[in-house]
Amino acid sequence: MGEKPIYIENQYLGRDRGWVSVRLVLALFCFIAYYINIERESESQLFLLVGSAIIFVSIVMMYMLQYRITVEQGSVKLSGLWTTRLVKIDLNSIVKIERKPYSKFFINNPVYNLHQKGRIKFYAGGKDAVWLTDRDGLVYIIGTQRQVELEQAILKAKNKSGKDAAQ
Repeated sequence: MGEKPIYIENQYLGRDRGWVSVRLVLALFCFIAYYINIERESESQLFLLVGSAIIFVSIVMMYMLQYRITVEQGSVKLSGLWTTRLVKIDLNSIVKIERKPYSKFFINNPVYNLHQKGRIKFYAGGKDAVWLTDRDGLVYIIGTQRQVELEQAILKAKNKSGKDAAQ
């Protein structure tokens, strides 16, 4: 029987403030265009339909899980949306754990297991991340809403695995 995880966090696809704002501005544009073109029945109905569809898709995306972070003894597991593979990071190979901002940009695209310039990125929303560096110099950037809790859970799991290996 498996042990209870130390930490679990769900990252949802549609909860990033930047992209929610973009979708709402597009929907607002469609509703304004509908109001302006109210005399021309066929064209205005299309704006109403598109604006309503944007709002509906935005609401659905807020409840769509992009990935789940699970910290267990000796590892961090990231399981993604539907067809993505499970990523397991062995904490015995991690040499540095840092709390840093995810990116300097205001709006970032959601990513899962993106390999880029010696870094592997996981991001759904927010501006905080935990950076894990392994022995080979590979950096895992894990975007999170609860940065301090994730870092503490990783440190706790790393310390537990180190004690168990010594025994």
